[in-house]
Amino acid sequence: MLISYNGLWKLLIDKNLKKVDLMERLKISSSTIAKISKNEVVSLRIL
Repeated sequence: MLISYNGLWKLLIDKNLKKVDLMERLKISSSTIAKISKNEVVSLRIL
């Protein structure tokens, strides 16, 4: 299954946020951000 998080990255850029800001606001781990960065599947439970 092909996963794309391009919309998320565009939203972060538009709001002038970094991945670290996303981690802090959502309280998700760096490993989850790494998976998202590689377009890997992330469970909705984690998000």
